[in-house]
Amino acid sequence: MDYSIIRKYFPQIDTVAEHQFKQLKDIYSCWNERINVISRKDINCLYERHVLHSLSIAKIVSFLPGAEALDVGTGGGFPSVPLAIMFPETKFTAIDSVGKKIKVLENVCSELNINNIKTVHGRAENMHEKFDFIAGRAVTNLSDFYTWINGKIKKKSKHALPNGIICLKGGNLDSEINCMLKKHSISPSQIIEYNISDFFDEGFFETKKILYIQS
Repeated sequence: MDYSIIRKYFPQIDTVAEHQFKQLKDIYSCWNERINVISRKDINCLYERHVLHSLSIAKIVSFLPGAEALDVGTGGGFPSVPLAIMFPETKFTAIDSVGKKIKVLENVCSELNINNIKTVHGRAENMHEKFDFIAGRAVTNLSDFYTWINGKIKKKSKHALPNGIICLKGGNLDSEINCMLKKHSISPSQIIEYNISDFFDEGFFETKKILYIQS
């Protein structure tokens, strides 16, 4: 599957972004031969399982120029790289505790001339900055994730979707959500669960969810 799947759902992409998206497969394939940041079976499905999956976030929030977002446990740059291409005037910070993954991300950004991602080798719980949105893609269970980033979201919102947490997860999330509600001061009314299959037709997304938590 190639870049056309991105154009299918985001026809408004400009020529600069299109050029960057088209290069992703070759760049990640090359790096993946040296440092395994994407599973071997998934590299041929990069655009569907990694790029488009990351861009599902763009279906619930259109990041504004100057907005700040944190990608926790970014791995090789998902969801931050696709989102940074889509929203070049938004400031993304991508953090991971594994140095070699950050190295890959830094090289990907350099090769694609992506200037709106700040990379951090470390742990989210040790960060002191605040962000409009904090995202994670299948990083850990929701309760632990919330513990890591609690207190790191700006109070004043400027998007239609209030500032908060955006998690890309799969399967039934009821037990994770219930555990989080018990451990943290969160109301069920603060949580919205989106089915990614409502945005994308491909079978891969049938069990994929976006979980938004207003903070």
